[in-house]
Amino acid sequence: MLGGYFAGAWLTRFDVPALDVFLHAPDIGMGYDGFAVTGMLSIMLTAFAVAGVANAFNIIDGYNGLSGVVAIISLLGLAYVADQVNDREVLLGALALVGAIAGFLVWNYPNGLIFLGDGGAYCIGFMVAELSILLVARNTLVSPWFPLLLSFYPIFETLFTIFRRVVIGRTHPGLPDAAHLHQLIYRRVVRWAVGSECPKDMTNRNALTSPYLWAMSSMAVVPATLFWTSTNILQAFVLSFVGFYVCIYWTIYSARFPKWLSIRRKRAQKQ
Repeated sequence: MLGGYFAGAWLTRFDVPALDVFLHAPDIGMGYDGFAVTGMLSIMLTAFAVAGVANAFNIIDGYNGLSGVVAIISLLGLAYVADQVNDREVLLGALALVGAIAGFLVWNYPNGLIFLGDGGAYCIGFMVAELSILLVARNTLVSPWFPLLLSFYPIFETLFTIFRRVVIGRTHPGLPDAAHLHQLIYRRVVRWAVGSECPKDMTNRNALTSPYLWAMSSMAVVPATLFWTSTNILQAFVLSFVGFYVCIYWTIYSARFPKWLSIRRKRAQKQ
């Protein structure tokens, strides 16, 4: 809410008429009857969206380079559109964050010498969310569905996790498990040196997991960047990504994926 108050980064439109009619730009200040706040729906939706995206980037931070590279891919798409609408502040903010994450990745990928942790992942997610909302708030040409599709892989990973835990598993959504998509890929697709206790083998297997998810994230970022003004097309790609994700998840979960997708090494090194 402080980000929205000081930067004017509020969600005031979704290009959905039935919802947009209730959204108004917040006005926070002193009124005739004391402290006054208008646009509460916009404030609550903004706070929910920013917190959700921050949590989403933390959820996918499971393997070396995963959350960092996904963030860079999203930020490059954000920087491109910011350049198209001549929004220099968002452009420079996105590029600065890309540079910071790239410096981190030198030490994080592939060997995992340092890690994001909760603080790093939440910080990156927060910055991606704030820059995305700011771009839409200041440029009416940019569809609000553009930033949604841009970061839709981590966002839908979070939503699907909640659905999987509450509806299928009938447990609390906050309880941890080992059934995220990236964890399934690690256990069932990346079969590199399975059974080896050699630290180098374990590190290599960890690093080989992330590129699968980089590719998945790009499948949302590329169409988002190409059709950033077209709400209807972006909505269609959002629905398509949902179907694609669920299909991939079920295919890997049931071990029915093509064998050429698997990375294997016949002989595991012994420590």
